[in-house]
Parts: sequence; structure tokens; C-alpha cells
Amino acid sequence: MNCGNQFVERLKAIGYPKAAELNGEDFDWLFETVEERSFLEWFCGNVNEQHVLSEKELQDFKTLLKSGKPILEEKALDEVLKTCKSLDSKANSQQEGELQKLEDELQALQKMKNLKIHRRNKLQMMASSNSRMLQKLNDEAEEAVKTLKEKQGILSMSNNNINNELQSITEGVKKLTSFFTASDSEQGIGSHPVFLSQLALDKYLRQEEQSTAALTAYTKKQFFQGISELVESSKEENFQLVDISNSFISDEHNEVREDRCEMIRLQMAYVCAQHQLIQLKANDLSMNSALQWADNTLQSLKNKIIGEEHLETRISSLNSEISSIKKHLTQINNETLPALVKENAQLLNMPVVKGDFDLQIARQDYYTSRQDRVCDQLIKQKASFEFLQLAYEIELKKHRDIHCQLEKLIQDLKQYSKALEQRLEMMSDPLISQHTFPRNTIDSRDDASHRLYRLLEGEDQKQQLFRTHEGLEHEAQKLKQDTVSVQDQLAVSSQEQSLFLSNLDTDLDTLCDSLYCGGNQILLSNQELTEQFHQLEVHLNKLNQLIMDLLADVKAKRKILETSSLLQLERKLYVYFFKDEDHLKEVVENVEHQSKAQTIGL
Repeated sequence: MNCGNQFVERLKAIGYPKAAELNGEDFDWLFETVEERSFLEWFCGNVNEQHVLSEKELQDFKTLLKSGKPILEEKALDEVLKTCKSLDSKANSQQEGELQKLEDELQALQKMKNLKIHRRNKLQMMASSNSRMLQKLNDEAEEAVKTLKEKQGILSMSNNNINNELQSITEGVKKLTSFFTASDSEQGIGSHPVFLSQLALDKYLRQEEQSTAALTAYTKKQFFQGISELVESSKEENFQLVDISNSFISDEHNEVREDRCEMIRLQMAYVCAQHQLIQLKANDLSMNSALQWADNTLQSLKNKIIGEEHLETRISSLNSEISSIKKHLTQINNETLPALVKENAQLLNMPVVKGDFDLQIARQDYYTSRQDRVCDQLIKQKASFEFLQLAYEIELKKHRDIHCQLEKLIQDLKQYSKALEQRLEMMSDPLISQHTFPRNTIDSRDDASHRLYRLLEGEDQKQQLFRTHEGLEHEAQKLKQDTVSVQDQLAVSSQEQSLFLSNLDTDLDTLCDSLYCGGNQILLSNQELTEQFHQLEVHLNKLNQLIMDLLADVKAKRKILETSSLLQLERKLYVYFFKDEDHLKEVVENVEHQSKAQTIGL
């Protein structure tokens, strides 16, 4: 028990009127030292109800103070008592005459006294023995009453603390159960739900249904019937360069066949037009060349007269050239020109194919963008649903954990209640609660006292056959002394720590003075320090170089180890050798068995 609580309980025990309003924790600071605690022990051990003034005595003292009469204290009071004794002596002198008469009567009664002396002597031995026994019993009764009051105070304090804790636990349990057992009226408008499972999902479900309906309508509108066939028709084989010489394929689709026929017609028209154009251009060029030759010939005839023989030879040579040119032209018309026109005709449908491909790519992009949009919306809905499901699962897991903890708590409380019932039943046993004679030994059924004794005794003590209350009190006193010694040691250590800190502060001041020398800039011009720093830097550079070399060596060895399976096996064997010898033996035995099996097979 705390010192403050013990002080307040003693005030309650002696009948202090306002003791119920006091809090024991507010008086703990009054009893921190050993002297103050010794005063508290003296106060609790010696002060009782007799030292407390009654209300009547306090009222009489207050009326005496209000009357204004002087109050005698210390020396004045001693002098007044001496005068009272002198007055008593005067009164005694006046009564001497009466005493003389009484002496006569005393002589008469002396005879009767002598007769009863013998009887008194007989009873004196019995009375003295009984008085001694009675005094001893009274002392024990006072001690028992004192300890009983102290124990009752301690029990009342512990009972109050337990009641307060139980009250707080019951309030917490009520709040916890109110979270789980909230009625429908409490979950209505204005309530604040605690768990996710208490929230209504009608609004969320309506929004999800509306978004699903809108998405369905949008999907039906965008992905109408036949769009898949339109997208699937954009295949590469539907847009090939058409060869005029090839025949039609019988198993093609009607639309593809029509497209191919249309392209063939365009190519045939292009071939015919190109043929006519080439013929016309050739005729035009031949006519122009003939006219130019005629002009040149006429001009030469005008300038000089050529002989007939020379003209004939010229005509024959020209005829031979014309024949060779005609052969070359026939070769060009029959072989080179048709091939070139055919190639150009095949390239004629390139813009058409490109336009069709561009149209199909645009359709594909539009179709995929709408698909991505619908997929994004579906993913959002799925993510929200999965997020809500995950939140419900997490909350369910937490509820299960709380349920398991509460079940465990209920089981523990049941066990504690059973143990408490057994303890109460044991304490209600007349053999323990009522003793005709006080027992010094602790009963074997008093488990609480035995556990307390083992707790105070420790684990290193020898097992005793009988445990006494005196031994329990001795162990408690020893624990108290150990606590006081530990507190003293802590006080000494705190003083030593404060002294060490003060010395450290002084050393730090001297170090700052030696480094700064009364200025604001640090001075590190000491030759020894510079040499040591230089050596330290050199060592650090060497260490860094060694580390870099070591890392390079490790990387090279790792590369070699990755490429060589034999080295990997060797490394594993070394690891087994240093860490797991049993596993190394197993590996070696397996290798030996395999080698033996191979040799036997060979």
C-alpha cells in the first residue's frame, strides 16, 4: 500500500470526520524520505481514538476562546498547580483532628485485618498467576485488534480498487457489447455506425445497377449486330495485288470476287489506255522525226547536189537500219512493254488497297477504343466490388479474432471464478477461519499464504517442512530492508552520476578552451594531430583500396563460379564441411554409391 493511502486509512480509523473526502495519492509526496516514513510508522502505530478530541471538547474550547479569558500554558500552568497543592496541604492540617479519631477506629479494625491476612495469602498466589495470564491475554488482544484493523484497512482498500477496476471493466464490456448488439432503431437516422457491416448497401447497389444498365445500353449502341463481321473482313488476303494472268478462285466469297473483278477491269482498262497512249506517242514521235529528217534532207539538197549512187547507198543503209529498228520495236512491243504495263497496272490498285486498309484501321481503332472504355468501366466496377469484399473479409477476420479473444477471456474468467469459489470455500472452513488456539504454522490448505511465502522466499531457498507466519513476516521485513537498501544505492548512484556529469562538463569546457583559445574559430594546428590525421587518412585509403580489390576478387570468383559447375559443387562441399558435416557425409556417400553403380554397370 502507498504511504498516502496508509496515512488516510489511519485517519479514517481514528475517526477523523473529513477523512472520507481525502485522496491517499495526494499525500505521497509527504513521505518520500526515510525519516518521514518512520514518522508515518510511529503515527500509525501509536495514535488511536483516545488522542482525538470530541465535538463537545472542541465546542468548550471554542467558547473559552470566545469568552476572552486568559489561557494558562506551560510555566504559568505549573505555578497554578503548585498553589493548588499548597491549598490542599492546609486543608489536610484542618482534618488532622478527624484523622486521629479515625486512627482509633483503625486500631479496632486491625484485628479484623489480621484475621483475613491468612486467607489473603492463600488467594494471593492464584490472583497473581491469573493477573499475569490476564495481562498477557490483554496484550495479545490489543495486538490482534491492531493488526485486525490494519488488515481490514488494507482489505478495504484492495476491495475498493478491485471494485473500481471491475466497474471500469463492466463499462467497457457494455460499450463493446453495444457495438455488436445495436438494435435497428439505434442504427437509424442520426446514428453513427461503427462497423462496415452495419452500413446499408442499397445506395451502392442502386448506383451499380444504374451504371450496369447504362454500360449495357452503351455497349448495344456501339457494338451493333454485324460489327464483328465488318471488323473480321479486314484481313490481309482480301487486299492483295491482282494478277491479270491468274484465273479466278472458285471458293472465294462473292464480295471478294466482285472486288477482284472490279480491280481486274480497272487494270485491263489501264493496260488498253497505256497501249493506245504508247502507240500514239510512238506515231507522234515517228512523224516528228520523219518531218525533221525530211527538212534536214531538203536543206542538204539545196546546199549541194548528191549523186544518185551515193543516194542509193544511203537509202540501202537506212533501209537496213529501219529493219533492225523495226525488229527492236517488235521486241519491245511484244516483250518489254507488256511486262512494264502489266506491272504498272498491278500497282494501280495500291491507293485503293491503302484506302481500304486505312478505313479498316480506323474502324479497328474506333472498335478497340470503345472496347477499352467498356473494359475500364467494368474494371472499375469489379475493383470497387473486390475492394468492398476485401473490406468485409478484413472486418470478418477482425471479428473472428475478437470473438476468439472474448471466448478465451470468458474461459479465463470461468477458471478464475472457480478458483475464487474454491478459495472462499477453503477460507470458510472452520478449521481455518476459527481457531480455538492461535497457530503459528501456515495451514497446508492456505494456498495464498504458501504462494506469497514462495514469492518472498525466492527459488534458491531450501524447501521447508513447515512454514510459519513468523517466517513470512521475517521475509517481508527482509524484502522491505532490501528495498530500502536498493533505494539508498539508487540515491548514491544518482549522486555519483551527477558528480560524473559535472566533471564531464568541466572537462568539456577545458577542451573547448584548448581548441578555440578564447576565439570563435577552432584551432587544429597541432603537429601531432595533423600527423595522426594524415596517417589515419592513409590507412583509410589503403582500407578502401583493399575493399575495392576484395570486391573485384569476389566478383571475378562469382563469375568463375557461375560458369563452372565443378567449382559450384566444390563450394557446396566446403560449405557443408564447415556448417553441416552430417549432410556432407550423406553427399559423399551418395556420390560413392553412384560411382559404384556406374562401375558395376560398366
